[in-house]
Amino acid sequence: MSTFTAELVGTMILILFGGGVVASVSLNKSKGFGGGWVVITLAWGLAVSMGAYAVGGISGAHLNPALTIALATIGKFPWSDVPMYILAQMIGAFLGAVLVYFVYLPHWSATNNPEAKLGVFSTMPAIHHPLSNLITEIIGTFALVLGILAIGTNKMTDGLNPFVVGLLIVVIGMALGGPTGYAINPARDLGPRIAHFILPIPGKRDSGWGYAWVPIVGPIIGGVFGALFYQQIFEGKSSVLFWVLLVVILVVFIGAQSTVKKVEK
Repeated sequence: MSTFTAELVGTMILILFGGGVVASVSLNKSKGFGGGWVVITLAWGLAVSMGAYAVGGISGAHLNPALTIALATIGKFPWSDVPMYILAQMIGAFLGAVLVYFVYLPHWSATNNPEAKLGVFSTMPAIHHPLSNLITEIIGTFALVLGILAIGTNKMTDGLNPFVVGLLIVVIGMALGGPTGYAINPARDLGPRIAHFILPIPGKRDSGWGYAWVPIVGPIIGGVFGALFYQQIFEGKSSVLFWVLLVVILVVFIGAQSTVKKVEK
């Protein structure tokens, strides 16, 4: 299997299980209906682990453009392979979402909530405030990439690493996922969002394109900053880009703080 196919298949598995659990707890007449946030976060963590177990030995199981770009930024992955990995991840995410659609085929027409249908495929914020939503995605993906790099420094029994990364996903979802649904992965959000746009889902709403930039830009900024932070603090390697991104993130923080009261009113 090529690395392209591995990233495609791994990301497809990720979305099949991750999107599948959201469908299970959200769509009417599903036996998992009403399972709640804990079920979703646990299953998403296991979804990441299963995707990583499936293809980690072939491609490294990035399954996430933010991680791929972050690793390339600090020299742990060749830039020449980045476009191919991202393309594979996008295709895999789209196909995984299509599979979820067919698994729950009769349940779409049985569900009258268009927001729930969109939520199976992509994230939308609990409170719409783009700068705050962007911060949430930046911090979540910062924690993801920093965590993955830190976990990689520990000696573990063979095969344990993907499971521990899955636990990292669980705690990010439980602790940081409430405001936006923790995309923390541009492919995980955009690929299924495109599927939602294309598929003939009964009673669906629009695909939320006005928000779609947040789960793309936020994870990329957060992922790259997480990698640079690891390099700066853990490895003692200074980078101008680290300080540039830190300033950008601080500006976003200030902008969010200065506008959030308008949302609260």
